[in-house]
Parts: sequence; C-alpha cells; structure tokens
Amino acid sequence: MASAAEQLAANLNFGAFAKAEALKKRIWFTLGALLIYRLGTYIPLPGINPEALAQAFDANASGLIGMFNMFAGGAVGRMAIFALGIMPYISASIIIQLLTSVVPTLEQLKKEGEQGRKVINQYTRYGTVLLAVLQSYGIAVGLEGGANIVIDPGVFFRFTTVVTLTGGTIFLMWLGEQITSRGIGNGISLIIFAGIIAELPSALVGTLQLGREGALSTALILFVAVMVIVVIAFIVFVERAQRRLLIQYPKRQVGNRMFQGDSSHLPLKLNTAGVIPPIFASSLLLLPVTLANFSGTGGPSWMNTVTAMLGHGQPLYMLFYAGLIAFFAFFYTAIVFNPGDTADNLKKHGGFIPGIRPGAKTAEYIDFVLTRITVVGAIYLVIVCLLPEFLISYTAVPFYFGGTSLLIVVSVTMDTVAQVQGHLLAHQYEGLVKKAKLRGRTR
Repeated sequence: MASAAEQLAANLNFGAFAKAEALKKRIWFTLGALLIYRLGTYIPLPGINPEALAQAFDANASGLIGMFNMFAGGAVGRMAIFALGIMPYISASIIIQLLTSVVPTLEQLKKEGEQGRKVINQYTRYGTVLLAVLQSYGIAVGLEGGANIVIDPGVFFRFTTVVTLTGGTIFLMWLGEQITSRGIGNGISLIIFAGIIAELPSALVGTLQLGREGALSTALILFVAVMVIVVIAFIVFVERAQRRLLIQYPKRQVGNRMFQGDSSHLPLKLNTAGVIPPIFASSLLLLPVTLANFSGTGGPSWMNTVTAMLGHGQPLYMLFYAGLIAFFAFFYTAIVFNPGDTADNLKKHGGFIPGIRPGAKTAEYIDFVLTRITVVGAIYLVIVCLLPEFLISYTAVPFYFGGTSLLIVVSVTMDTVAQVQGHLLAHQYEGLVKKAKLRGRTR
C-alpha cells in the first residue's frame, strides 16, 4: 500500500489536476472567498475622516499597530469593516484552549469526540463575539480621541462602529470555516496569508522607494533580500524536519495464515505547533494596545507608557514576544498531540517501540522525545521571529519582511500544497477503484 501511494504521489501532474473536477471547484471556491475578504478590507467605516485617519495611522505605523495592520491585510490603515480581522477569533481560541486544560467540564467535552468539539467551537464563537465587541468599542473610543478623525462623535458612532466591526469579524470567522470545509482547508490561516501577500507588493515598492530617496542604503536592501531568502530556506528545512520513532509489529496469525512482522515509523515534526505560536503571541500583544495607539496623547498616561514599552525593538516587547512564542509552542503541541492516546493506539494494534514496554512506558518515552524536539522547535520559532524584528526596529524596512510574516507565508504555502496533493491523490485512488470495478465486471 505504501509503495502504491508513493507511486501515485510521484505521478501527480497537471494532467491529473485537469481531471480532478472536485479539486478545481474547491480551489475556485477558496479564491472567491479570499476575493470577498479582500474587497471587505477596502469598505471603510461610516463617519470617518480618511485624511485625519491616515495622519494618525502614519504616526503609529511603526509600532504594534503596524503589525496589526499586516495581519488585517491593510484594513486597519483604511479603518475598513474588516479592521479587527480574524484576531478576536484567535484570541478566543487561546482562551478556550487554556480553559480546556483547567476546567473539568470543558476537558470532558474535549474527550467526547466530534460532539464535544462542536460544543467547544460554539463557546469559541461566543468568545469571539465578546472580544470583538470589547475591541471594537475600544477602537471607537480611541478614534473619537484622535484629532478630527470622527466626523460626528457620539453614541451613534460608537454603536455603528461596534456593530460593523463585530459583524466583520463574525463574517470572517464564518468565511474561514467555509474555506476549511468547502475549500482546500486551513481557512483561518489562508485569510491571514491573503492579507500579508496582498500588501507585499506595496511594501516592496515602498522599500525600493526608500532606497531611491537615500533613506535606505543599497547594501542594506541587498542584505535584507539575502536575509529573506536565507530565512525562507531555513523555514522550509525545519518545517520538513522529523524525528522518526521506529515501530515494530509482531508476527500474527489470521485463520490458517501466518503474517510476518512489519515495521514502520511514527513521525514527530520538529515544529509540531506550526505557525500558531507566533500568531497567538502577536494576538495577545496586540490586545492591550489597540486603543492606546489610536488615543495618542489624549489617552491615560499608563496607556502611553504601555505603548512605548511594547514598541518594536523595545526590550520588554522582545522579552514578552519570545516568552509567549516559547509558551505556545509547548502549549499547542500538548493540545494537538497526546502521547497517551498514541501509545494506546499502538498497543491496540500490537505495535511497540523496540526496548520500550507498551502502554504507560511508551507514552512516557514519546512524551520525553516530543518535549526535547519541541525545545528545539521553540528555539527555532523565537530565532525566526525575533532576529528580523531586531533589524526592522533599527531600519525602515516594512513588517512584511519580518520573520513572523515569512513564517506564516511559507508554512501556509507548504500546508496548502500538501492539501492539494492530498486531494489529487484521493482523486487518483478513486480512478483506480473505478477501473478495478470495471475490469471485474468485464470478467
């Protein structure tokens, strides 16, 4: 079976793609959904003065609000209906997953399979609405505190802003779920990916313009270009890296036939958590300063202090960012991979790791290996995300060339390609099954 799968994978080509009608429909659906998302990033909130907003945004674009704008696909700078982006949903997911580990009721729901997962997803949606309402109200108050940003401040403006921004986030949450179920998967990640990619050309032009004006030296631009290539190659190398545990299966007798023992591997990715840790870390760092960045000097003194301390290149920001990335690397790995369940499944099927007793000892060994490689994965994520940030903080290079954006773009691209290959492989298997049935009938 493995050799057949490898042979099919090797034969994946454009001819197979042309015949995969279901896959083409999924791709067209995904592209259409992402196009709708991009259109929404250009529909502005009612009652906003665009010129005053542009001035206020330019004054804060070098801080966290610039990274928020990157994740939102430029919607923050235009204060569009999708300005909150998908971040409230990500923040709600963090909170629910944390509560799942400490609240017995949620922990029990997690063990109930598909039905429990649906209930947890519903709680996540409720949390998304609550966070979106709080963040949108904070943005509305912050916009009113700016100089002539709001044409007619008051209760009506706050109400319409909360309804519009919250509705935009709920729509994006629904759109991401539709891409996951009816498209090519990874809906939430693809929305963030589309936002980053869409703003990349303007960021590249802006960087070259700075070089033309003399603000950036040619040597620095070339160095950044080389750094981007090196970081991309490093990300691809590590994301494909695996630690394979040898699994042995003993001889077994089925009826009168004796089957020879077999062996396989249990692959453990070096970075099991993927792009989730930097996204979660960025989301949590963005929450407390959403209002402060737009309030400017009109906000409370502690908000201005927080904004200054959490600015790019500041030691406190780097410390919090590195710490949150490392924490979520371990936390999310513990959520998506359960050594105990894996050990039980191996025991049920008669598999074992040579030299390790099946059951609890196998779970302990898998957990030991997983912890060690997660340490390496966490260090990798911190290096990839922080080293470019140090360069960005001391130059005028846009955030789009930072480690977080490169990690998201490269990882989501690799996952999407894997999804497409999986659909093509399934299509080819279906073709082989149909041919086999036809041959059986002709005989």
